Amino acid sequence: MTMQRFAGKVVVVTGAAQGIGRGVALRVAAEGGQVVLVDRADFVAQVAAQAPEASAVGFVADMETYEGARAAMVFAAQRFGGIDVLVNGVGGAIRMRPFAEFEPAQIDAEIRRSLMPTLYACHAVLPHLLRRGRGTIVNVSSNATRGIRRVPYSAAKGGVNALTQSLAMEYAEHNIRVVATAPGGTEAPARRVARNPEGDSAQERIWMSEAVRQVNESTFLKRYGTIDEQVAPILFLASDEASYITGTVVPVAGGDTG
Repeated sequence: MTMQRFAGKVVVVTGAAQGIGRGVALRVAAEGGQVVLVDRADFVAQVAAQAPEASAVGFVADMETYEGARAAMVFAAQRFGGIDVLVNGVGGAIRMRPFAEFEPAQIDAEIRRSLMPTLYACHAVLPHLLRRGRGTIVNVSSNATRGIRRVPYSAAKGGVNALTQSLAMEYAEHNIRVVATAPGGTEAPARRVARNPEGDSAQERIWMSEAVRQVNESTFLKRYGTIDEQVAPILFLASDEASYITGTVVPVAGGDTG
């Protein structure tokens, strides 16, 4: 093992302004990588500035649109001369409520938030990886493919898992690995951008507490994980240490496989 696992590599991390994505991006930079931090929050540039000088740059893009995904990959390739690794960190449940209580537009919003950015980014990065003749994609999925109060989100992350496996099979002949982690509940600092901009009603807060209780009861370790505990396996899968791993979704949820 080397703590310069990403020396000479260009890594794009989406959803990098906060949470797991932020942790991944800063660790990659600390391990020698050149990093493009992508987020639709404009303070992503402030996060990039915390990395070693000249090793990281922020890029503002809405990854829920294909144009945003394409623009991010073009920027990264032009800035650093190509792309070696993509870490897809955009996603997250917007609301938690019984499925019958979701409105159709809310279902669409969950799919758009937690499936489409990964689908779009994978498609947009492929020409750059093919040009390199190799590459790695790490998708951040979720063990909430089995869970309560977030069925649309679960469906979106199930799509990420299927995408990971199918894309890995299709592009293995091009020396492109596609893998994923499936985080469980994770303790994180307060979000600077709200999960649900409309705010949660009193009833929604009750439903959320029910989901949190289910997560804690389902994990063998009976606790949430930490950001560092989620970042470490992502970095391993993104590195050459995992060169014989592809098409795999690794649960990182204290024993709950989702």
